[in-house]
Amino acid sequence: MELIALLSSGQGTWAQVAGLMKHGNWDKIILLGDDFAKQFKHEKEFEFIKVDLTKRIKDLQEEFSKKLKGKIQGLEVAVSIASGNGKEHMALVSALLNLPVGVRFAALTREGIIDL
Repeated sequence: MELIALLSSGQGTWAQVAGLMKHGNWDKIILLGDDFAKQFKHEKEFEFIKVDLTKRIKDLQEEFSKKLKGKIQGLEVAVSIASGNGKEHMALVSALLNLPVGVRFAALTREGIIDL
């Protein structure tokens, strides 16, 4: 399964994404974020897609859709929205559902990775 994660604001949220990447067995990892998020580093290989998180929700949803189109191979993806705000989350989930692709929310807990 592929992991799609948003790298945005929120103290410690990048650590949640890094943990998901490290402890999961992902076929592919796609991270979305702004210029600042390009600084994110990880030992596992990932594709970074730069987006403008300051856009209005509909424009952001369209940008996510455009930039994710053709990049997802499976019928469903694991999604992390631990980082970011509601506007960004809604735009990302809407873009994924409109591709169309199924969405499973993934979180890293003390017990390991869980699907929500």
